[in-house]
Amino acid sequence: MFRRHGDRYVAVFAVDEVRVLRKVASEVVGLLTDGFDHDDPVVGRLFPEVYPDDAASTAEFRRYTEGDLKTAKIDQAGAILAALPDGEAGGEVRLDAEAAEAWLRALNDARLAMGVRLEIKDGTDLGEELDDAVAEDPTSSRVFQLSVYAYLGYLQESLLNALID
Repeated sequence: MFRRHGDRYVAVFAVDEVRVLRKVASEVVGLLTDGFDHDDPVVGRLFPEVYPDDAASTAEFRRYTEGDLKTAKIDQAGAILAALPDGEAGGEVRLDAEAAEAWLRALNDARLAMGVRLEIKDGTDLGEELDDAVAEDPTSSRVFQLSVYAYLGYLQESLLNALID
């Protein structure tokens, strides 16, 4: 998908891919703004407790770092939204090194959030999980969500490989 062209990282996205990426990035922004709730397990995954056995130290750490971290995560999701083709069209995305790194971090955040919602653990076999979901109900939202989760992983790996080349 992503290929290096000089100092840019380039990929061509179909209309459906643009829609999915726009929706995922927008949902991350929404989670970090309107939906920000420390009791939400997704927020807990994106902003883990630094001192799990010391609530006071965790609160103090959050007081100094959470605003900047939240802003950075919103900006990274915004980097995806800004680079995507406008409107209801597919097209080419060209990223410089800074934007490519923002995309990697935003894709990681989106996958972490989806992983929590989908209850994906470290040892989860994604192919098996998807096969089971298809066998249960091929039209379910879970099948779609697992497919998006897998796609984001593929996209993340593609971009990382382009950066390394």
